Amino acid sequence: MGNRLSKIYTRTGDKGSTGLGDGSRVDKDDLRVEAYGTVDELNSTIGLLLAAELPGGIRPVLERTQHELFDLGGELCIPGTVLIPGSYVDGLEADLDRLNENLPPLKDFILPGGSDATARCHLARTICRRAERRVVSLARDETVNEATIRYLNRLSDFLFVVARVIARSDGDGEVLWVHGDQRL
Repeated sequence: MGNRLSKIYTRTGDKGSTGLGDGSRVDKDDLRVEAYGTVDELNSTIGLLLAAELPGGIRPVLERTQHELFDLGGELCIPGTVLIPGSYVDGLEADLDRLNENLPPLKDFILPGGSDATARCHLARTICRRAERRVVSLARDETVNEATIRYLNRLSDFLFVVARVIARSDGDGEVLWVHGDQRL
């Protein structure tokens, strides 16, 4: 671990710039800062999800995911650093397959709602999609680890499946979309 902060505020960002992990300074709305800031937002939202009641087997995977997202944020904060191995993607795929195995096939679109925990999971999923978009935007201008984009893409799929699992386990069920001409 590098430097420890003994003082939280530094005043160095008061004019709209921030320091990256390599010591360089960029604008606070730089694509890189947008990318790792959105990953941080995603991680916080998963923390909010973890504060809810969850079915067995989900909590440890989400806790592991928070650590992996912290790695991902660090990777994005330090240009040229690679902290996300392909094995992180493989792990998500294995968890996704395990959880999806017992779910019925999708026949309808699912609305992002239901119980408190299900809604929190859908919120995390949509923030994950935004994080992925931010990283893809960054990758147009700078080199980004391919596994990072794959990880975020797979994580949003995983969160969708987790939302389905939660909805079915908490008794509220999935909220299905009804086409406009079929709604009352």
